[in-house]
Amino acid sequence: MKRYEHGLVLGKFYPPHAGHHHLVRTAQDRCARLTVLVCAASVESVPLADRVAWMREIHPDVTVVGAVDDTHMDVNDPAVWDAHMAVFRAAVPERVDAVFTSEAYGEELGRRFGADSVLVDPDRTLFPVSGTAVRKDPVGCWDFLQPPVRAALARRVVVLGAESTGTTTLARALAAHYRARGGVWARTGYVAEYGREYSEDKLAALRGRWPGAAWEDVIFTTDDFPLIARIQNEREEAAARAGSPVLFCDTDSFATTVWHERYVGGRNPLVEEIADRVGHHLWLLTDHEGVAFEDDGLRDGEELRPWMTDRFRAELTRTGRRFIEMTGPPETRLAAAVAAVDGLLATGWDFAAPLPEKR
Repeated sequence: MKRYEHGLVLGKFYPPHAGHHHLVRTAQDRCARLTVLVCAASVESVPLADRVAWMREIHPDVTVVGAVDDTHMDVNDPAVWDAHMAVFRAAVPERVDAVFTSEAYGEELGRRFGADSVLVDPDRTLFPVSGTAVRKDPVGCWDFLQPPVRAALARRVVVLGAESTGTTTLARALAAHYRARGGVWARTGYVAEYGREYSEDKLAALRGRWPGAAWEDVIFTTDDFPLIARIQNEREEAAARAGSPVLFCDTDSFATTVWHERYVGGRNPLVEEIADRVGHHLWLLTDHEGVAFEDDGLRDGEELRPWMTDRFRAELTRTGRRFIEMTGPPETRLAAAVAAVDGLLATGWDFAAPLPEKR
């Protein structure tokens, strides 16, 4: 089997899937070095930078570059080919010995690069998936997606509320409900509240110095909260990469901004900046009314619950986050939450249509 000095794989990778990765790995096996060119049109809804980052993570041993290509595809129009080639050559100026594609236009692409054309699994027999199929039905194609793409597409649902209002109970129940659907949903993730773990460690450390210490002796400073927010984001990202098309979070870094008010007073801009790094899709605010306060050794703010509920509501509204309030007994809350999440999933992923192609 012929080997090449420099190979090229190019495509939209909108989004990248298993067929793309098979193409890249096949080319990599036959080339001393390989360049992957990601071409994105301005009308598309997944940023070029994200696609390049995903491909670099998944294929760390190849060179991945990106280019904006706003010319529609028409394989029978030489002028259109010239416009595309101008973009391709500007992004990959060095000599190319072989182009690897799964498309019929690969022969003409190779001719224009002065390179061999290598066709790889054009009938998609090994990986029956396409970018069009993923954009139309991400859930049906979920197993063809790599972790960073799954994390970007997963619908993230946050349950938040004042102390002892059932956030953990509801978040766990939601995760269990969707896991029970089986199939791809069996991997539905649940992310615990890192702030609670941090609080337990803080109390344990204090008791190590002072055995009689109680929760009311623990002191938080403003510097505690950026750390809590960052680790919450990191754990959420890890869960989204491994999970199903929906992820349930028991509070999030946005909720940490309000907990900062609760324990320190005022705002911390760094916590707010960290909270804005992660895109969530739905917040479920658990009301304190009708929920008994349970002191589990890490709670002391029963009288503050109405204030906290109001603050969460106000901040969710101010920042334009989509939220629904959860009221009533646990079974009523769960039913309402499932209906809201099903509604979120039913809206789909709303990929913008790529530029038209004529073949």
